[in-house]
Amino acid sequence: MPLIVTPKIEIADWELTETFIRASGPGGQNVNKVETAVQLRFDALASPSLDDAVKARLKAIAGRRMTKDGVIIIEAKRFRERERNRVDARARLSALIERAATPPKRRKPTRTPPSQKRKRLENKRRQGVLKQRRKRPPSED
Repeated sequence: MPLIVTPKIEIADWELTETFIRASGPGGQNVNKVETAVQLRFDALASPSLDDAVKARLKAIAGRRMTKDGVIIIEAKRFRERERNRVDARARLSALIERAATPPKRRKPTRTPPSQKRKRLENKRRQGVLKQRRKRPPSED
């Protein structure tokens, strides 16, 4: 079943590699016998499902989760069941790609209101006058 991230981005199953590993943490004797944690690998830079802009943003967002080769590795070991960890890993990958798919909003430059400029200049003038008064009066020789 393909991973649907957005209406435009759909990742095929062959692009995802799941490896099951033993999880640390609670689980008693079961933790030493059963591989419930999931390691999900996705070669983002080689993926035909993503365009170049999304790949560039994904590289910036992924951080340590992306290897030098451009493979995103997500480990899910939050739950004690293998299937729940699979769903969790896919959801986390989907959220990461969705975040990269939405371009950042452009900053709208704001202007300083005229009243603020006036207040700032008045304050400067007041400070200047105050400092002028502190000066020693000119000596009369």
